[in-house]
Amino acid sequence: MPDPNFIILYVDNPLRSADIYARLLKKPPIEASPNFALFALDSGVMLGLWSKHVVEPPATAAGGGGEVAFSVSSRDVVGDLFTDWTQRGLVIEQEPTDMDFGHTFVALDPDGHRLRVFAPTTP
Repeated sequence: MPDPNFIILYVDNPLRSADIYARLLKKPPIEASPNFALFALDSGVMLGLWSKHVVEPPATAAGGGGEVAFSVSSRDVVGDLFTDWTQRGLVIEQEPTDMDFGHTFVALDPDGHRLRVFAPTTP
């Protein structure tokens, strides 16, 4: 079975979302148009932002039904990103906290997609 290597989020305005993700990811999209934007992530995964107004077949899912998770190296990096993303105006859904899997926080993009940053608990 092939490995999934694309994440596609349905968004209201791909160019606006691409601008936000470019700042969060610290890299520009490799493709950007009014209907679709694409980021090549360092992991090899591609992140697409597709206009919910033109996707076929029409999408029924809304933001908040899943998460894009970012694993980072330490609690300090979680704190640094929390500060950065808060200053950028992202809505914070969950303040930094310890959970079973590690130290984490959750922010929302403009379409309500959950962005989780976490530092895994070390055994």
